[in-house]
Amino acid sequence: QVQLVESGGGLVQAGGSLRLSCAASGRTFSTYAMGWFRQAPGKEQEFIAAINRSGGSTSYAESVKGRFTISRANAMNTVYLQMNSLKPEDTAVYYCAAGLGGGTYSAVGSYIHWGQGTQVTVSS
Repeated sequence: QVQLVESGGGLVQAGGSLRLSCAASGRTFSTYAMGWFRQAPGKEQEFIAAINRSGGSTSYAESVKGRFTISRANAMNTVYLQMNSLKPEDTAVYYCAAGLGGGTYSAVGSYIHWGQGTQVTVSS
């Protein structure tokens, strides 16, 4: 079992930056593919970014490509989401997730462990 705890959310002005962290419990973090998703009020959960077990492969949603960067530090059991050039439409609760498999995955169903989420609010 893996427990995931997100942090780093908050209120930022448009154009600003935030870095989200997701700390995982347990000693098997490096065996999981990791992903970031978000959900805005009244909207479905949306894939943002994914990274494979080693960190050597990443994928992004078109809406954040070039602005967000996913990375991981397996020695620290942590995955990060660096968010730059934030826009009001990035406002949402952001979740990290862990899944089995050797690739990067955009489907919610590919992930088996989820964090509780952290709120990101971007003001205009």
